[in-house]
Amino acid sequence: MQQEFLPGSQERKPKRLPGFIQNRFWLFFVSLFLALLTWQILVMIFKIPSFLLPSPIQVAQRFIFAFKTGLIQRHLSYTLLEVLLGLFSGSILATLVGYWLAKSPVLENIISPYLVASQAIPIVAIAPLIIIWFGPGLLAKVIICALIVFFPVLINTVIGLREVPQDLHHLMHSLYASRLQTLRYLEIPSALPVLLGGLRVGATLSVIGAIVGELVGSDRGMGFLINVGRGQYDTALVFVAVITLIIMASSLYALVVLLEKRLLAWQTWRKN
Repeated sequence: MQQEFLPGSQERKPKRLPGFIQNRFWLFFVSLFLALLTWQILVMIFKIPSFLLPSPIQVAQRFIFAFKTGLIQRHLSYTLLEVLLGLFSGSILATLVGYWLAKSPVLENIISPYLVASQAIPIVAIAPLIIIWFGPGLLAKVIICALIVFFPVLINTVIGLREVPQDLHHLMHSLYASRLQTLRYLEIPSALPVLLGGLRVGATLSVIGAIVGELVGSDRGMGFLINVGRGQYDTALVFVAVITLIIMASSLYALVVLLEKRLLAWQTWRKN
């Protein structure tokens, strides 16, 4: 017996996630479970001391204890503040400098060699100098984060602005658009995909910058917590700090991807 529908009515089907997303999450959790199980078995079989390699159960117990005592929250909040301030300031500065370089080839020829030379120096080598000059406080960590974020965002800004078709610039000029209008309605929307790609890289690098600064000299933060665990041979605490940092960096990356999808929704609409 055929089912009848009223005119204009449609059969509602439950919404499901795409198959590749379901498979991706399934494979991730299965592989994670197998890795943790293998890790636990190896520690038990070879009787590895906890100060060399703690078991996943010991790491979980250490994490619960650190969370209950507020140790994780206190140091994580300080590192997160450093990362956010460094990411914001470094991205803003890199975008402004990138715009000037994209608009002035002469300025690029003058400044580019110094920028490339500065990137040839590892941040680990610069961090002690910054700590000496600005002290072991918040400002030094923010500067280190901003420096490590600066270059990838700068390069992507220059590339994104220079990929704007010249014909569109001529069109804006023929419409008597001002420089601000050209920037707002043409250059920013056109360069945004490339710029956000640099921001994704910068979001993860900012975490590295904060940890490097804290490892060199700090009395707070996740890097300081790693130093404490190393000094006390509390390897489980080191694992707790590293896993927390992985979660934080992944969350920042996911937030930038979400922002990218929101800001670039017009591209999906145009393709459809």
